[in-house]
Amino acid sequence: MVQLTLPKNSQVKKGKVWPKPEGVDAKSLRAFKVYRFDPDSGENPHWDTYYVDTAKCGPMVLDALFYIKNEIDTTLAFRRSCREGICGSCAMNIGGRNTIACTSGIDEVKGTVTIAPLPHQPVIKDLIPDLTNFYAQLQSIQPFLKTDSPTPQREWKQSPEEREELDGLYECILCASCSTACPSYWWNSDKYLGPAALLQAYRWIADSRDEATGERLDDLEDPFKLYRCHTIMNCAQVCPKGLNPAKAIGKIKELMVERQA
Repeated sequence: MVQLTLPKNSQVKKGKVWPKPEGVDAKSLRAFKVYRFDPDSGENPHWDTYYVDTAKCGPMVLDALFYIKNEIDTTLAFRRSCREGICGSCAMNIGGRNTIACTSGIDEVKGTVTIAPLPHQPVIKDLIPDLTNFYAQLQSIQPFLKTDSPTPQREWKQSPEEREELDGLYECILCASCSTACPSYWWNSDKYLGPAALLQAYRWIADSRDEATGERLDDLEDPFKLYRCHTIMNCAQVCPKGLNPAKAIGKIKELMVERQA
């Protein structure tokens, strides 16, 4: 039987329980269990528990994180940007589900709100995962228009029908929620491009203005880059934008078959 040995610092331990604020209505008091890890400390990661008066912060999980950082523990680290659900930088695992904190309501999670970094990625600190590999894979599919025709003086034109082909593809905010929820990506992230990168790949394959379809398909013709997708559908279940990367991956596979016929 295979025996797996985990690194010494991989066991998540119980951390600090911060005191409850005094004089707070019990109905507005929520507990937040937050993953903490500081590589410079040499200590194991741990779960810290904070109590937030939700009457004094906004309704979203990101608002609660701001409250914790500003009012309770200034050492907490997390990514965030515009807070409008279009940038993806505040992606994390909330209540056991990958999503973005700026559009996740506190009231959507029952009981203690558990917050961890996106799973199966190296952690830089606290809720900040290292997405170096994720962005390198995105770069590898060349997510930009590639043409051989002379550049028009004004614009590349599309019919309304051609433009509709991009619906459900261009809206991706590259939050990495889908890829880090995919078991195939967990085990093969060094070779399998993952749902997010493949969705982006199909976004350009499906673009009527792009003239490098053959080249793009050639690049994806690989036992691991594309075909590690087993249609588990975790990607579609967690996407905060309601997109379906598995469907896009299926479209790429169809094109692979068609060009071999």
